[in-house]
Amino acid sequence: MIQQARSLTPKEQFANVNFEEASAERMPFQHDSSVDMIVAAQAAHWFDQAKLFPEMERIVRKGGTLAFWGYGDHVFVEFPRATKILRHYTHGRDSDLLGSYWPQPGRSVVQNKLRAIQPPSEGWDNVRRIEYEPGSEGARSGTGTMFLYKRLTLRDCMNYIRTWSSFNAWQKVHPTAQSREAGGRGDVVDEMFDRMRSAEPDWQSNGWEEIEIEIEWPTGLLLAKKR
Repeated sequence: MIQQARSLTPKEQFANVNFEEASAERMPFQHDSSVDMIVAAQAAHWFDQAKLFPEMERIVRKGGTLAFWGYGDHVFVEFPRATKILRHYTHGRDSDLLGSYWPQPGRSVVQNKLRAIQPPSEGWDNVRRIEYEPGSEGARSGTGTMFLYKRLTLRDCMNYIRTWSSFNAWQKVHPTAQSREAGGRGDVVDEMFDRMRSAEPDWQSNGWEEIEIEIEWPTGLLLAKKR
């Protein structure tokens, strides 16, 4: 990712942009009180808070901003039966499902909208949380402030699920299971969408893979200001 970022921000055009690799809990390249804003996108649920916040308090200057955000499992906002089946597969603990393959405790933290992350009051104030929980009565029927949504084909949605860490861990336990698209007899995603199609009449037509759907993600944004 850093290699790609560097290729998109060549030094001759972006002389003030640098990329460094380090853990969030220790950034030796960063001077004390030198940072205006810390951002973590779909990453903060893995941080060791006991070590993180002392380092954040060291490098962020007074009045600086901390912004962490993350998202949970998406929702088919126009198809609640498909969402119910998705939840069965993503939360079910059976070894044939995906739920038991999520790395923990991080996954639970992000599913609960980062509420477990608590900036220490002695170092941070103006703590604000912006959340969204999708509804089941169509687009934008949820509660809160939405900022992550997309229209995808069902094929794209299947391929998106195959990027999940839980799916990759499932594959290691089921090495002979190949997707139908790859010429196999089917994997857990194929099975999941078979069940969704049985439950959703609108998904049963020929060429169903190209049907476009609206999905929304439950999200949590945590903001805080350095004292």
